[in-house]
Amino acid sequence: MPDLMPDFRAKPYAIGLTGGIGSGKTTVANLFQEQGVIIIDTDAIAHQLTASDGLAIAAVRQAFGAVAIADNGAMNRNWIRELIFSDGSAKRKLEQILHPLIRQQCELQAAQASSAYVIFAVPLLVESGNWRSRVNRIAVVDCLEQTQISRVMKRNNLSQQQVQAIMRAQVSREERLAVADDIITNETDLNSVKKQVAELHQYYLNFAKAIHNKSEAS
Repeated sequence: MPDLMPDFRAKPYAIGLTGGIGSGKTTVANLFQEQGVIIIDTDAIAHQLTASDGLAIAAVRQAFGAVAIADNGAMNRNWIRELIFSDGSAKRKLEQILHPLIRQQCELQAAQASSAYVIFAVPLLVESGNWRSRVNRIAVVDCLEQTQISRVMKRNNLSQQQVQAIMRAQVSREERLAVADDIITNETDLNSVKKQVAELHQYYLNFAKAIHNKSEAS
């Protein structure tokens, strides 16, 4: 399948933001958004694509049958979730449908962005294996694995075994940290997270300004 994602480094300065389930990615993304940064959320895009009348619905129905579509016309997420957890080929088939569409929407939103830099919030950034060439820096939201488990159990009313199964489907904490240019530690203190975000925001602004000035000079 052709790679439809452009090199975003030719456009606004770009940060890839990721973290394991329960790490607090959404909290961090919201804090950056409060600073005026445009957040491009691949999960939100995927939900739009698979909502009723979404651009991916026809292809999902063709690939998996009518059972994959709920009564409201959206993708039957519960059915699909169970299928892809048990069938790797189904997971790849769904990715072949969604990933090019997500990439196109990312390109569109990045081109329209008005902030000095943009953040691509990508839960499976490391797993995809191809974001490194598409962003200037990768920021990882990190916490202890037990903290992840406790948060998700409370938030989603899942058992520890269910949360651990989800975590096993993602890359390990160590693998995620290995690709990080910047690490945001999110354990218990929200004020600490706010301070880290504020510092990184200024850091990214300086980077974006330097690249902009270099581009104008050339």
